[in-house]
Amino acid sequence: MTGTPVLALLGRIAESDNIDAVWDLATGYFAGLGFARANYGFTRFKHVKTIGDPDDALFLTTCDADYAQRYFRGGFYARTPVFRWAERNSGICTWKWVTEAFAAGRLSAEEAEAVRQNREIDVSAGISVSFPEASARAKGALGLIADPGMDTEAVERIFAARRAEVFAVAHMMHLKIIHLPQLTRSRALSPRQCEALEWVADGKTTQDVALLMGVSPAMVEKHLRLAREALAVETTAQAVAKGALLNMIFQRPAEQVAKAAR
Repeated sequence: MTGTPVLALLGRIAESDNIDAVWDLATGYFAGLGFARANYGFTRFKHVKTIGDPDDALFLTTCDADYAQRYFRGGFYARTPVFRWAERNSGICTWKWVTEAFAAGRLSAEEAEAVRQNREIDVSAGISVSFPEASARAKGALGLIADPGMDTEAVERIFAARRAEVFAVAHMMHLKIIHLPQLTRSRALSPRQCEALEWVADGKTTQDVALLMGVSPAMVEKHLRLAREALAVETTAQAVAKGALLNMIFQRPAEQVAKAAR
């Protein structure tokens, strides 16, 4: 896929109205290049030494459930040299430098062990993209794992020929994802909870919100309490801020988005 087809793909990604659709389009392109296994992570709540609460981060993968559990939930990603690179840099690179650093003994003991464990499951060659972020607390990165049988030199050849395309598709994917609602089971808000938060964000009092929603003030307080619990925050102001950061409030219904795109 080159030239016009890639431009068409970028357009389809830009027009997508949910994260799953964006992910499927982008990973379909990557798979066509020999990278059927892909990992993506993004957080808006990064601290100096951690990514913050994992429930507030977005993790996407095309790998199997066991790998995803080990890599993301088990925290294995944080021990890999490519993650350390992504933390400290923005841009795109292959993993050739990891192979060379491992052979030369330049990796830390933890990183070297991570490389050995990855090699046991045929994860040794690939491409990393680390996205530049406007916020100091935000960070996103993409890892493309070469298909079994594809070595470092094969990846280098693909990278030399398709680097610009891979970079463009990865960036369009990332930019679209971070502007879509980040919906997870642990952070789900009901429509009424979203509505209550939106009215509060507009500066309305509990009494105002009750009138606008046609419910009692006690019911408004219940909606706000459940929203705080779902977002794991202590105050309604924090819930408004977090809901906005996660693109969970002030969103048009999906059917309206689809109608506007026609």
